Amino acid sequence: MFGLDALELARIQFAFTVSFHIIFPAITIGLASFLAVLEGMWLKTKKEEYRDLYHFWSKIFAVNFGMGVVSGLVMAYQFGTNWSFFSSFAGSITGPLLTYEVLTAFFLEAGFLGVMLFGWNRVGPGLHFFATCMVALGTLMSTFWILASNSWMQTPQGFEIVNNQVVPVDWLKVIFNPSFPYRLLHMTTAAFLSSAFFVGASAAWHLLKGRDTPAMRTMLSMAMWMALIVAPIQAGIGDAHGLNTLKYQPAKIAAIEGHWENKNSEPSPLVLIGYPDMNREQTRYALEIPWLGSLILTHSLDQQIPALKSFAKEDRPNSTIIFFTFRIMVGLGLLMILAGVWSLWLRYRGTLYRSRAFLHFIFWMGPSGLLALLAGWFTTEIGRQPWVVYGLLRTKDAVSGHGEIQMSISLLLFILIYCSVFGVGYLYMMRLIRKGPVAHEGLETNHGGPGQHRTPSRPLSAAQESLNDADKGADNER
Repeated sequence: MFGLDALELARIQFAFTVSFHIIFPAITIGLASFLAVLEGMWLKTKKEEYRDLYHFWSKIFAVNFGMGVVSGLVMAYQFGTNWSFFSSFAGSITGPLLTYEVLTAFFLEAGFLGVMLFGWNRVGPGLHFFATCMVALGTLMSTFWILASNSWMQTPQGFEIVNNQVVPVDWLKVIFNPSFPYRLLHMTTAAFLSSAFFVGASAAWHLLKGRDTPAMRTMLSMAMWMALIVAPIQAGIGDAHGLNTLKYQPAKIAAIEGHWENKNSEPSPLVLIGYPDMNREQTRYALEIPWLGSLILTHSLDQQIPALKSFAKEDRPNSTIIFFTFRIMVGLGLLMILAGVWSLWLRYRGTLYRSRAFLHFIFWMGPSGLLALLAGWFTTEIGRQPWVVYGLLRTKDAVSGHGEIQMSISLLLFILIYCSVFGVGYLYMMRLIRKGPVAHEGLETNHGGPGQHRTPSRPLSAAQESLNDADKGADNER
């Protein structure tokens, strides 16, 4: 297929399924905590906008949760089908870590999800709030175990190799490997920012359409406080993560910077933009700032950053790709900080909800968190190449023995099915957002009987509107 071999097709297939999947957990992680805050504020203040927003965003959460579970299960099967030698080599560590996620996070979420989505009029407010908090905790615990597994693949420790298989000897070292704390914080805050701009863009769209209600103002206000506080913190975490990567994966840093060679003992420059050419071993059309590379990455002017030419060709990540994905992530992060600062200025002037220029900016920033998250994920995973377990197992040695025909057919089927199934789910979610919160929702007391409206049997049933209903609601608003 397009001249690609089986290994390249397997990598593309896994990247495709991961890219689809990671969007849903990112929104779920942020929305779960957002829902817990909304319900807590409603219990404290009894303001109707908090209750209405809770019921509105719980529908979006349900749709995301359902699609996230399905896409995650499909992705996990690829470890056995396409990466069987990786499973054989490292399964004694990655298998238990994923099992811990199921036994703790997934069971916790599943146990309280029904109460959270369908128990508003069936249990007391305290118990319902507890269920919402447990679901939020479950999403964070899921992040913990997934990042523990992936971080071990980046910076493995706490193991021995026996008969060409990894054997864990210290689980604390396996879990709390050197890159884990930074990557866990970086991913979690990225999920919070993704959800914040998702919520903020929804509010901005409704405000631009003239629906200036307390609920819309609350949505925008909470989203912008999150951007103002968390976006700069994320930049600090990213800096610490970069220092950690420089220590344990120097080739990745060299590829990210498009830095090929050091000159004598001069501090390394920062390449702002250019085109890293892997064949010519140089960054073409480079725009450099002298010394700034050393200052940012080593926090000094007497140390140099690693150069790609100091690594063997077979050990170099693809700088052409991660040079740009990293800059996309950083650029969007700077725009998020700008959004937070701009919102603070408008809040001070009393025009936060009326500035059309700002509202348009926030609307177009809606997908920025998810795009930055995907760009960061590509940077991390492609930057680890050519290793699947860094320094231990090369990617070419981890792939199953499939041919190009099998991988081409399965990749095409994945693209077709994912775009169809999850495309419909995404369309449904967008139409729910267009409808917006409904005042006094959740106050009905008629629970119905078996098979009736009030006895849903699956998470997606929490979003009761059909596609037509959602469209009618949006049309009525217009």
